[in-house]
Amino acid sequence: MYDSLFPRAVLKGAAALALVMTSLCSQASADKPGEGVKVTPIFPSIAEERFRGEIAMEGLRELGYKVQEPKETEYGVMMVALANGDADFTVHLWDKLHDKFYQQAGGDDVMVKTGSIMPGVLQGYLIDKKTAEQYHIKYLTDLQKPEIAKLFDTDGDGKADLTGCNPGWGCELIIDHHMKAYGLEKTVHVNQGSYFALMADTIARYKEGKPILYFTWVPQWISAVLVEDKDVVWLEVPKTDLPGGKNDVDTMYKGKNLGFAVDKVEAVLNKDFARKNPAATKFLSVMQISTADESAQNMKMQQGEKTPADIQRHAREWVAAHRQQVDEWLKVSRAAAGQ
Repeated sequence: MYDSLFPRAVLKGAAALALVMTSLCSQASADKPGEGVKVTPIFPSIAEERFRGEIAMEGLRELGYKVQEPKETEYGVMMVALANGDADFTVHLWDKLHDKFYQQAGGDDVMVKTGSIMPGVLQGYLIDKKTAEQYHIKYLTDLQKPEIAKLFDTDGDGKADLTGCNPGWGCELIIDHHMKAYGLEKTVHVNQGSYFALMADTIARYKEGKPILYFTWVPQWISAVLVEDKDVVWLEVPKTDLPGGKNDVDTMYKGKNLGFAVDKVEAVLNKDFARKNPAATKFLSVMQISTADESAQNMKMQQGEKTPADIQRHAREWVAAHRQQVDEWLKVSRAAAGQ
């Protein structure tokens, strides 16, 4: 009798153990719905925009995804890569600024645009406050006047030198359009090249007390060095005039028409990846950081903390400081996977 009971006890124990293991496994998979799934990010090559990407990768790792080394390229190529499945996601699409790149790559047919990674991003033209007040310069079109344009001439050709943005970023297309639309081709020269190197020269000129004229966007560290309404002021445009005639967008900031759409940064995913990975899609749809946080991080980079390891540490520190919020994002992402 004893012998006949023994196997039954063993079986009961084995069954109980199996039940516990199954429960633990299901708990593990519920916590990490991306377990074992490789995900390839794609980001722009601008180091100052890596921070938000590192935060996204931190969250996806917590969901169990095997995050691969991010690819880096220009925005237009980025959209093509996502459309073709050569990468799975980015958190770097400016909704309006980069819409042409998104549509040309196939748009909603092959990609999913979601969330509001960073709301309230701005672009525009600025000049130093001292020159603005001394010569009563308020509008970009004031640069049509040769005597005003000459104030910002850095190379002796009589034209104002405007520090512009890099080819491939998207902003250069709007700046080129503005030069024609506002009649500035004869009096303004747009300097293009390595933006941050050009801005280093621009900041040096400002520190020497010379007039400066430049394009920039927020968030990034420049806004902490050349502070709005203290060091520099935004120039207005007389009316909105954008490429393609899409002029019904909001271009107003603090009562000024900056000439560029007040924008937001969104996540974009390959459509097939998004369909198969609801947890990742949900996380990228709810993740959000402020322009102030990214500007502050960019300032740390400007002060020397700019290695990839530094940026990763900044992202981990941000996640730790926003742990409650991140946990809520993870919670709804896990719930999305279980639906």
